[in-house]
Amino acid sequence: MIKFVATPIGNLKDITLRALEALRAADVIFCEDTRHTLGLLNAYEIKKQLFSCHKFNEREAAEKMIALSREGKEVCVVSDAGMPVVSDPGREVCALLKAAGEAYTVLPGANAALAALVLSAFPADRFTFLGFLPEKNKERQALLERFAHARETLLLHCAPQDVDGTVSALYAAFGERRACAVREITKLHEESVPFMLSEGLAGEKRGEYVLVVEGAAAEENPLNALSPREHVAAYLKEGLDKKEALKRAARDRGVAKSQLYKETLDL
Repeated sequence: MIKFVATPIGNLKDITLRALEALRAADVIFCEDTRHTLGLLNAYEIKKQLFSCHKFNEREAAEKMIALSREGKEVCVVSDAGMPVVSDPGREVCALLKAAGEAYTVLPGANAALAALVLSAFPADRFTFLGFLPEKNKERQALLERFAHARETLLLHCAPQDVDGTVSALYAAFGERRACAVREITKLHEESVPFMLSEGLAGEKRGEYVLVVEGAAAEENPLNALSPREHVAAYLKEGLDKKEALKRAARDRGVAKSQLYKETLDL
């Protein structure tokens, strides 16, 4: 069996009992950076054979995983921190495993984006994870334009040297918004710093960041400026029947349909 195992994003104690059990039972472990994973394994006195699985060799790594799994070996896949595949190597591996009909499972655990969402105190009922933005300006601009009117909270990963440029791009695409920069999650110097996009993030940028950006404000429906009677009439002119016109107008105005019905009996 092949297991994708989430690992700590900072504090080494943030590893699950299942993850430790799987790593100890594994015959081999595929990892993003063998040196980084070795530090985690040493902390828990786990000694295993390690193979690299990074963005430049995913196909080769997947083929080796499949061969080992079919030999009856226990295979674990980890990234440097957090959940493999999510802004980390492994997506192509998953696709190749699926195509080959090879079973695999996931052992969940720490996740930087979700932790940052909680630390930001921004709305978390709906959110969109954008990961790392594209490096090319044109691609980055196109992506941000797609989400310029999205009302849900946005989450982005960002390297320290890219923070200022990313915040500028966000402001250019979204205009003024509240944002929060979260870093060193689960570590001694964890911090969650609120700021406005127009002002940028002050201070020296150190460590990997999660940028949390509030969603777009709800756009006022121009029909709300009309009287209730004119509002319903406008939908009737569009070809809606009266029941649907009342329903739409009531939803626009945030009132009960029965209230509008009384005012539009003769329409």
